[in-house]
Amino acid sequence: MAVGARSGHEESDERSGRPPGATSAVTEDSAHTTGGDDDSSEGSGTGQKKQRSFWKELPLLIGIALLLALLIKTFLVQAFSIPSDSMQNTLQRGDRVLVDKLTPWFGSEPERGEVVVFHDPGGWLEGEPTPDPNALQKFLSFIGLMPSAEEKDLIKRTIAVAGDTVECKKGGPVKVNGKALDEPYIYPGNTPCDDQPFGPFKVPEDRIWVMGDHRQNSQDSRYHMEDKNGGFVPVDKVVGRAVVVAWPVNRWSTLPVPATFDQPGINNTAAASAATAAPAAMGLVGALPIVLWRRRLTGGRTAG
Repeated sequence: MAVGARSGHEESDERSGRPPGATSAVTEDSAHTTGGDDDSSEGSGTGQKKQRSFWKELPLLIGIALLLALLIKTFLVQAFSIPSDSMQNTLQRGDRVLVDKLTPWFGSEPERGEVVVFHDPGGWLEGEPTPDPNALQKFLSFIGLMPSAEEKDLIKRTIAVAGDTVECKKGGPVKVNGKALDEPYIYPGNTPCDDQPFGPFKVPEDRIWVMGDHRQNSQDSRYHMEDKNGGFVPVDKVVGRAVVVAWPVNRWSTLPVPATFDQPGINNTAAASAATAAPAAMGLVGALPIVLWRRRLTGGRTAG
């Protein structure tokens, strides 16, 4: 057994062309020493690389997060704070609402019953104090993580849209296209419009008529009928529809369109006519090539 083991070493040395014995030992020792050094250096190098990589990536991650927040605020959703009591009890002072800003980018316009946020159309907030936020509040507002304290925005309920006839007589309900609205969202004890009756008048194109739910504490369209827009809000001033009360947590709720705006017959005649005319127009456009083709065939046979 011992001879077999020895002769095996000798064959290995002879094949390698090196003197027997010492070379193998030195090689093994060197390999052992080198391997230990490599392991330690590789371990420390890997740790340094990971640490450097993290600190290099952190600003990039922060930048991406801020960019996403800014894009969301600009195109998707933005938070707004309720500064007054004009929308009680639907909204309370200090509530934070999330406003859908995406659908207007696809041509969607406010519909009856929706609670909308809009920029001051012209003097509605004249004389109202504007808060002076600090630098951090300004930054958080800019990226959409906090409601803006500097923008002069209002929040009201859309009552009538372009083409609608809207009115409200003292002691009576608000009427849209002759249909009386059942308004359970009005602040308890308020009347629909006894403090400021109006109409009837037709809502112009690209305009909406808005009113607060706390009717006797809301400087809405009724109180601005003498301004340049006649009390109407231009559609291009609308930021978006308020869809959710997000804060405080115990007030979390959605803001759906009340059922009274879905009652039969409330859609104005012009809108109904347009809806009827659209399929007819499409049918005419589709039939025109067929008619021209048949006329061409008939003309060819007559000429022949």
